[in-house]
Amino acid sequence: MLDLRLTDEWTDTWDKSVTKFLAFSLAYYDRVVALDSDITLLSSLDELFALPSTPIAMPRAYWYETLPRPLTSLLMVIKPDLDEFQRFKDIITGGGNPALVSAHKFDMELVNDRFEHSAMVLPHRPYALLTGEFRRSNHSAYLGNTFEAWDPEMALKEAKLVHFSDWPLPKPWIMWPAEGLAEVQPDCGGSHEGTCAERAIWKHLYDDFRQRRKDICRLLSVPAPDWHSIKGGARPNATDGTRHEAPQVQGQAAVRSDSMT
Repeated sequence: MLDLRLTDEWTDTWDKSVTKFLAFSLAYYDRVVALDSDITLLSSLDELFALPSTPIAMPRAYWYETLPRPLTSLLMVIKPDLDEFQRFKDIITGGGNPALVSAHKFDMELVNDRFEHSAMVLPHRPYALLTGEFRRSNHSAYLGNTFEAWDPEMALKEAKLVHFSDWPLPKPWIMWPAEGLAEVQPDCGGSHEGTCAERAIWKHLYDDFRQRRKDICRLLSVPAPDWHSIKGGARPNATDGTRHEAPQVQGQAAVRSDSMT
């Protein structure tokens, strides 16, 4: 068990972001694919188990403006290793780098510190599409070039997964504040009336996540926070909300919603 010490005033973000390193302890497996919880898997990832031998494979965070872009821990293909796990555990149980903790930057920085120059890099197309991409006006970073035409339906079709990232809107298990939705949803080229492919896809991804959460986990969404309390905040993780209980679907046995069991 990891004795994780630091807490975030809203969600214990440090605790939750580093639990993914438990995947390194699964040494009875040859390879583990670790995914963030705020992801919808769109198609099979079986091919990742056939990659050449490597300690870790990850895509890059294509949405970062600084170069070289860091590795993103939203998807990690890991060769479990108890020695590697112990090294991460020593860092984590020591409280982590105070500068990273105060900046609310955790798991990504840890894996980049360790594997920045040695990881096998997976293409972000198709392994790291963000929901926020459907809100952008410039898609060259995702496309990887400046000449290809952006096609939102094709981007979704080719993606293996989509990661929910529309800060300051909350994560998909939390309902949208009405004011936030109006401000943050894809703007359809500046039109606030009607719809477009980007807006339709974006809304469907959230609706689908919430419906599956209800059908499978028997949990309703966490009520929407006050928009003005989260808008413009400096810390994206402040809308994580995983410590706040979601209502149960009536007539079903209780299901724990926090991931720290």
